[in-house]
Amino acid sequence: MHIIIDGYNLIRQSDSLRRLERFSLEEGRSGLIQRVAGYKKLKGHKMTVVFDGWMDGSAREERLREDGVSIVYSRRGETADEVIKRMAMAGRGREVIVATSDRDVADSVVRAGGVVISSPEFEARMMEAEMMVMINGGEPCEEDDYDIPESGTRKKGTSKRKPKRERQSQRRLSKL
Repeated sequence: MHIIIDGYNLIRQSDSLRRLERFSLEEGRSGLIQRVAGYKKLKGHKMTVVFDGWMDGSAREERLREDGVSIVYSRRGETADEVIKRMAMAGRGREVIVATSDRDVADSVVRAGGVVISSPEFEARMMEAEMMVMINGGEPCEEDDYDIPESGTRKKGTSKRKPKRERQSQRRLSKL
């Protein structure tokens, strides 16, 4: 699974990362990358964070790697949104999840066969994973580790099955 994160979108949607960004843009970026790197260590997914570099960036797209996380700065004249759309199209047929709250990007990703999760929801899942590790004493846990009692009532009536695309999206998101 490849998770692509709209960097500045997530920073500006998160209270804690926005506070870091007030000190400097670099502080906000490093805070995000540290959190994503911690999540990557827990889950093992391929992670890419995309930032805008189109205003005063390099003429070429810059790609870096820090703590196992790929970092992409868009080239001058291109937005991070365009890079994310391109990456989603290139990942067609594979499991691609994009964390963004930008509606235009989300629509393009869904058309490319990817799954979209909003920035606040992705941040909540990262925090939940961190909390579970703390609770379990440093060991990541699986959803199957919890014993959920089943109710004794049986539902009546016709079952309503969700559309195939929605079921696939839910299956991919459950892996986060």
